[in-house]
Amino acid sequence: MAKSAWIVQNRCENDKVTMNEEVEFLPFITVNEQAKVKEEVQEREVPILPLRNTVLFPNIIIPITVGRDKSIQALKEAHAGDKIIGVVAQVSAGVEEPGPDDLYRVGTTANLLKILRMPDGSTTAIIQGRSRFSIKNFVHTEPYLRAAVQTLPDEEPQNDKQYDAITLSIRELAAKAISLSPQLPSEAGIMLRNIESAEFLMHFVVNNLSASVAEKQKVLEIGSLKERAQKILSLLEAEVQMLDLKHEIQNKVRSDIEKQQKDYFLQQQLKTIQEELGQSNPVEKEVQELRERAAKKKWSQQVKEHFEKELQKLERSNPMSPEYAVIQNYLETLLSLPWGVYTKDKFDLKRVRKILDQDHYGLEKVKERILEYLAVLKLKGDLKSPILCFVGPPGVGKTSLGQSVAKALKRKYVRMSLGGLHDEAEIRGHRKTYIGAMPGRIIQSIRKAQSSNPVFVLDEIDKVGVDFRGDPSSALLEVLDPEQNNAFFDNYLEVEYDLSKVLFIATANTLTTIQPALRDRMEIIEINGYSVEEKVYIGLNHLLPKQIKEHGLKPRDVVISPMLMERIIEDYTRESGVRELDRKLAAIMRYMAKQVALQEKRNPELTEADLKTILGVKRYDRELYRAANPAGVAIGLAWTSVGGEILFVETVFSKGKGNLKLTGNLGDVMKESASTALTYIKAHADLIGIAVDDLDKKDIHVHVPEGAIPKDGPSAGITMLVSMASALSGRRVKELLAMTGEITLRGRVLPVGGIKEKVLAARRAGMKEVMLPRLNEKDISEINQEFIRDLHFVYVDTMDEVLRYALMPLDQDKKPSRKTEKALSS
Repeated sequence: MAKSAWIVQNRCENDKVTMNEEVEFLPFITVNEQAKVKEEVQEREVPILPLRNTVLFPNIIIPITVGRDKSIQALKEAHAGDKIIGVVAQVSAGVEEPGPDDLYRVGTTANLLKILRMPDGSTTAIIQGRSRFSIKNFVHTEPYLRAAVQTLPDEEPQNDKQYDAITLSIRELAAKAISLSPQLPSEAGIMLRNIESAEFLMHFVVNNLSASVAEKQKVLEIGSLKERAQKILSLLEAEVQMLDLKHEIQNKVRSDIEKQQKDYFLQQQLKTIQEELGQSNPVEKEVQELRERAAKKKWSQQVKEHFEKELQKLERSNPMSPEYAVIQNYLETLLSLPWGVYTKDKFDLKRVRKILDQDHYGLEKVKERILEYLAVLKLKGDLKSPILCFVGPPGVGKTSLGQSVAKALKRKYVRMSLGGLHDEAEIRGHRKTYIGAMPGRIIQSIRKAQSSNPVFVLDEIDKVGVDFRGDPSSALLEVLDPEQNNAFFDNYLEVEYDLSKVLFIATANTLTTIQPALRDRMEIIEINGYSVEEKVYIGLNHLLPKQIKEHGLKPRDVVISPMLMERIIEDYTRESGVRELDRKLAAIMRYMAKQVALQEKRNPELTEADLKTILGVKRYDRELYRAANPAGVAIGLAWTSVGGEILFVETVFSKGKGNLKLTGNLGDVMKESASTALTYIKAHADLIGIAVDDLDKKDIHVHVPEGAIPKDGPSAGITMLVSMASALSGRRVKELLAMTGEITLRGRVLPVGGIKEKVLAARRAGMKEVMLPRLNEKDISEINQEFIRDLHFVYVDTMDEVLRYALMPLDQDKKPSRKTEKALSS
């Protein structure tokens, strides 16, 4: 054995024992004596000592604390005999009374060197490993474990350079591990250098590795010293890698702590120097300024305590640290919000009406609803009522109505566009721990307005999107709920903010894309399109003066008559609102401004010839709808998000097998309406005047022009019915007749929506008659009668009434079939 050995304390058992026998100290086994040990008897019986969490290797000396009764009996037996005991590791450390099945089959015979009685009454035995053995069988298990064992010889390599290289690597790596591990004493390196035996070196190293019992047992069971050395080397390399990583982490942490301590020390020195020079600390000065500004805020006790807590955190922070800037920005945001700041409302409803009439022509129903809303607000003093939502086509003044309300009440005005919004954090904000975090757009808008009761317009609320970043419309539920928005929680603020005094007004083009729960929180006010007369008035009294002023002209420089304004509207625009009209007037103003700037000879009063020069040829021609259409063409009315539209439905038939072909980019509902119409025609062919036998020999093709535009909905049902019946019977549809209505297989005509937009579209197109379901008659009464005085309305209940009124008598120059004549005469 080497000159000295490294003894590592391993506590293996926890039970207390009392042992009265005194045992003399036995000498260690030296390296020379180890050779004699290998020549000892190969088979013998020995007492078995189970160990927990420890594997004993040959030559290694370890102390063990003995506690179990069987272990004490085994030690007594060994002491009374030749001082030899078999040491075996337990498979599971949790077994208190291990039996034969709870032990590994390979262990190490050991010399019992000394037994010591400790001050706490427990007994410690010092043992030294001799040689490996395998258990053949257990002789008995009571009063202690005793087994017949077979000594296992080691396969020693002879003149093997690879083995020498492995043991050298083990020595070097072990030295590195000792230098990296703070738990190992510095003397361990000296001991390692003094070990001469390669076998003892391996056992010395593996005994002190932090590997598991199972891994060490595998090493013990390897018979070849070379293979055992390779296994130990792999375990040692893993241990050194772990120690390297641990050392690197500790060094980094140590350097960070040292830097913080250094910074703190320098800050304290700087503070002391500034005090000596009579200079103030910039951090203290900034904190004092923030505290003085906070004292003027009208916020709740909860917000006040939260602000003070964050301010104290800022005071303790290092100005050079990133956290300092985060806290500073957060406190500045809290101070910049108008906590408890409200503008004084001016509830003069006559003045409100006057301002609304000045800014918006028409829209009487909408104005009345706004006045009712403000009257309740004046009497009650709070806004516990549904949020207003203006729904209508583009360009009818939804957003500007919000501006007018703010102007009338003398409140601050804030507009927030929700179109294309996908991220929920845009509403609720980001948590301030993130880099670049900021409040949501609701709080940002309130900060911009510097008032906690502005008129807040949520524009394009129907165009809010949904994706993996969240659902903004769900976040809006809290904002637009009068029962919840008095405690709106923004993720950045981390405190509640009162939005209950804010007058929210939402705008949308359609209700179909608004979440049902969100739609339920709003009071819907529909704003329909303008008639031609309304557009003429708006153009002459609002848009024209605005454009003249914006282009630097004077009223005498441009004169547009009401008749010419009507020509601009009918020939160059096709919309429900007035945005396109505004753009056309802007084009005219640019042309006139150029003439004025160039001092050209001109006539300020524009004519139709001037329109052709400035705006080009007509974009829309009403004669298109006035032309006499052949049989199979019917004119329908459709509703779109930009207002009402005229819709042609064309039908032709050809020889075939009775198939129905539909084109024009039609949706499923529209296709079903066509199928319903054809089925009805087949069922009532004799009454319509169509030869029933010929229907199965004809293919019918229905087309709706402008195929690039998707079309859907049930309201084209009677239009498709009339078109098919006209084509199959050869009877043309009445001229200047537009129609809309849903059909059923029973022959009923059901009501549809968007009547005002459709009727105004028919009037813009120059229609003379409009056919509607009878149940839609109530919708006509809501339209200003001045706008529809030129239209004749036909109300129908059944599809039979539709065909009898819409189809003209058969042309006299076309000779009908005998069967058709018979049906017509009947």
